[in-house]
Amino acid sequence: MKTVLMVAEKPSLAQSIAKILSRGNMSSRKGLNGACSVHEYTGSFIGQSAHFKMTSVCGHVMTLDFIGKYNSWDKVDPAELFSKAPTEKKEANPKLTMVKFLQVEGRGCDCIVLWLDCDKEGENICFEVLDAVLPVMNKPRSSERTIYRAKFSSITDTDICNAMNHLGEPNRNEALSVDARQELDLRIGCAFTRFQTKYFQGKYGNLDSSLISFGPCQTPTLGFCVERHDKIQSFKPETYWVLQAKVNPEKESSLTLDWDRVRVFDREIAQMFLNITKMSKEAKVESVSKKEKVKQRPLALNTVEMLRVASAALGMGPQHAMQIAERLYTQGYISYPRTETTHYPENFDLKGCLRQQANNPYWAETVKALLSDGINRPRKGHDAGDHPPITPMRAATEAELGGDGWRLYEYITRHFIATVSADCKYLQTTISFSIGPERFTCIGKVVTSPGFTEIMPWHSIPLEESLPHCEKGDLFPVSEIKLLEKQTSPPDYLTEAELITLMEKHGIGTDASIPVHINNICQRNYVTVESGRRLKPTNLGIVLVHGYYKIDAELVLPTIRSAVEKQLNLIALGKANYHQVLEHTLDIFKRKFHYFVDSIAGMDELMEVSFSPLAATGKPLSRCGKCHRFMKYIQAKPSRLHCSHCDDTYSLPQNGTIKLYKELRCPLDDFELVLWSSGSRGKSYPLCPYCYNHPPFRDMKKGMGCNECTHPTCQHSLSMLGIGQCVECENGVLVLDSTSGPKWKMACNKCNVIVHFFENAHKVRVSPETCDLCDAALVDVDFNKAKSPLPGDETQHSGCVFCDPVFQDLVELKHAAMRHPMHRGGQGKRQGRGRGKGRRPGGRLNPKKPKDKMAALAAYFV
Repeated sequence: MKTVLMVAEKPSLAQSIAKILSRGNMSSRKGLNGACSVHEYTGSFIGQSAHFKMTSVCGHVMTLDFIGKYNSWDKVDPAELFSKAPTEKKEANPKLTMVKFLQVEGRGCDCIVLWLDCDKEGENICFEVLDAVLPVMNKPRSSERTIYRAKFSSITDTDICNAMNHLGEPNRNEALSVDARQELDLRIGCAFTRFQTKYFQGKYGNLDSSLISFGPCQTPTLGFCVERHDKIQSFKPETYWVLQAKVNPEKESSLTLDWDRVRVFDREIAQMFLNITKMSKEAKVESVSKKEKVKQRPLALNTVEMLRVASAALGMGPQHAMQIAERLYTQGYISYPRTETTHYPENFDLKGCLRQQANNPYWAETVKALLSDGINRPRKGHDAGDHPPITPMRAATEAELGGDGWRLYEYITRHFIATVSADCKYLQTTISFSIGPERFTCIGKVVTSPGFTEIMPWHSIPLEESLPHCEKGDLFPVSEIKLLEKQTSPPDYLTEAELITLMEKHGIGTDASIPVHINNICQRNYVTVESGRRLKPTNLGIVLVHGYYKIDAELVLPTIRSAVEKQLNLIALGKANYHQVLEHTLDIFKRKFHYFVDSIAGMDELMEVSFSPLAATGKPLSRCGKCHRFMKYIQAKPSRLHCSHCDDTYSLPQNGTIKLYKELRCPLDDFELVLWSSGSRGKSYPLCPYCYNHPPFRDMKKGMGCNECTHPTCQHSLSMLGIGQCVECENGVLVLDSTSGPKWKMACNKCNVIVHFFENAHKVRVSPETCDLCDAALVDVDFNKAKSPLPGDETQHSGCVFCDPVFQDLVELKHAAMRHPMHRGGQGKRQGRGRGKGRRPGGRLNPKKPKDKMAALAAYFV
C-alpha cells in the first residue's frame, strides 16, 4: 500500500479537502508544531490502494533574507545589497518549525499531492514544500512519478474530486517569477530604505515615521496619491455662468431646462444671452425624440473589482476585504478570490451555483424567476487563464457569517446573480426647446425592464419627474429665466477604489499584492485615510515624492515597475530567463541608487522646509556620558535621544514611554539611565542609551536593556536581578522589576510574561543564594508588619519563587499588556542569572531548567 502525503496552504483548507475526499471517514491528530493538523484515511490513488496523510502549511514556508552581517544597517554600505550581499532562504516563521514538521510527516511517503492555492505564490510554496519533503520521502523506482499538483478554484465536492482525478505538475516557471520578485523587492527596497532612513532620521526629529521606506511598487503607489494632491494644490478656480430656464407645461407643474451652451466664462456675454432670452415669454418645442437604451449587466467579478467595491461601497480597506474574502473561500462559501478573469468558461455550472441561492429571503424571488424563465449567458469578459470569476459556491445567512463577512458575501452573490440577469432597458425622451435664439434641452428616462437592477438596486435608473406629452411646435410659457454664477472645483483626493484602478491600469502590483502596497503607505505614515476612504498624503509622503521627481522621476513613475512586471510575467510563461531578468533589473536600479545618493541634497532641500533639525526637536531628558550635557528626547517616531553637542543620536525601544531613571548612571560609560515602560499593566526596564546602541560585551546585541546586560556587578544588570528561567519561552529569563513596588513583579526579558508577587512588600531583593531544587536565585522579601501575609506574624522570608511553599499563594502569572504586538528585544542565548549551562561571573552555577517545567510550576501559575 502506498503512502501519499497531501499538503494544503492552510489548516482549515486541509481539513475541508480531507473531509470531502475521505467522505468524512478520517482520523485527525495535531502535528508536532501545534499549528497544523494531520488527517488520515485510506482510499485509492491512481488505481492502487493508498494511505493518505493530509496536512498543511501556514502560507510561505520560507522567506528570503540577507546572510549574516548584511542584515546590519551599521556594518554594510547599502550599495553592496544590489550584488555583493548573498541571500538565503530562511524559515518564514521559525516558531512553527514547519520544515521539521513536513519532514516528520513526509518521511516514508511514496508520493506527494500539492493542494496549494492555484496562483503564482501557491506554485512557489509548492517548491518550498518539495525542498523540505523530497529528501526524506521514499526513493522512486526508475522513472516512477511521485509529485502531483491539484488544480482547483473552490472548496466544493465537485471541484475537489475533479482536481483529484486530473492531477498535474507544479509550474517551476511561475515559482521562479515569484523568486525573482522577492529578490528584486528585497535588494532594491532594503538599499534605498536603509540609506534614506539613516540619512534623514539622522538630521530631522519630527518625521513621525520609524522607517523611511522605499518599494518598487509602494513608491509609485504613493506617487499616484501625491500627484492628485498636487493637482488640488495647484488648482485655481474659475468663475462661470449658466443660464437656467423653467417652463410651465401645466398650471401646477414646472420643468427645468438645461442650456445647450452649458456654460460661459465671460460675465458680459452671459448677461447678453440672458437679456436676449428674457425678451421671449414662451418656449417652443423644436423636437421630441424617444430612444430605447440599454444599461448592461456587469461583467463577472474579479479581485480588483471586488476590492474597488469593498472600499467605495462597503467602507472596507483593500487588505481587510481580502482577508475576509480568503476566509469565505476557505470556509467554502465563495470560489478562489484571487483572479484576474471576468469570463466564465463554457462548462461552468452557472445554474448549479444559482440554485444554491434559491432559498435566501433577500433574493429568492429573483433567483426562482431566473431559473424558471432561463438565465442569460454572462457577458464575454477577459480570460486571464487563471481562475474563474469570484462566485458564491454555497448558500449562507447573515447569522452564519455576521458583520463584514456577510456584507462582502452579499455583494459577491448579488453581483453573480446580476451577471446572469437581463440588461436594464429604459426609454429616454429628449425634448429640445428654443427660447428666442437660444436652445435648451430636457431629458427624461422611464424604465421598461429593470433587469439586473432588481438585484443591484444601486445601479437602477434614478426616478425623474415625468416629461409632458408634447409635439414639435408646441409652446409653453416661461416661468423663470436666470443667470447662475458658479465656480469650477478641484478634484478630490483619490479614493482607495480610484487608486486600485490606477494601479491596475499601470501594472503596479498584482491582484494579490495591491492591498499590501496600499496598506504599506498607510502604515508608513505617508498617507492618511480620510472620510469616504480618501487617501490624503502627509508632509512626509509629499516631500519624498517631490524629492524623487527632483532627483530621478523614474523612481516614482509607474513606467519602470510596469516594465519589470512584464518581465516577471515572461519568466512565468517560460519566455524570459530568470537570471538575466534579475541581473538586468538590479543593474538598472544600482545605477539609479548611486545617482540618488550623489543627488540626495536635492531632496534634503525639500526636507529642510518641512521638518525641524534634530537639535531643535525634543525636550531635555538625560545627560550624555561624553560631554555631560543634557540630551533631548525626541518622542516622534522613531523615539530617540540626541546630543546636539556631540552630534550623536541614540535609538531607544519603541511603543512605550521613556523617563529618567532616578538620575542613576551606567558604571561603564557614565550615561544617565532611562526607564522604558509599556504601561502600568505591562513591563518596564532601565537601559543605558550608549550600551543599548553599542553593546559592551560580546554576548550582547544591539537593542538590549539592563535586563539583558551581563555586567557582573552592576545593580541593574541581568546578573544581579535575574531570578530564573521563563516559564513559557525557551531563551528568556525572569528579571526582578525593581521599580514596581509595592505591586512587585518580575518580567521575562524576551517574551511578554509577567509574574506578579509579594504585593505590599516593603522590600524585595534578589539573593546571591540559589535554590537547591531548580537553581533559581532565592528572593529576600521584607513586609510591613501590618500587611504581612507570612505565617506567624513574620515580616521577612527568603526562599525560591518557584519551589518555596510559603510563597505559593503570593505568585501570579500574567501576560504583559503591550502597546504593540511584539516588543523589540535582543535575541540569542545569553549567560547570566537564570540562563545557560555554564558558570556565570562569580562562579555559581546558573539556575537549571526543571525536567517538566510547566508541570512543576502549574500549581503556582494558575
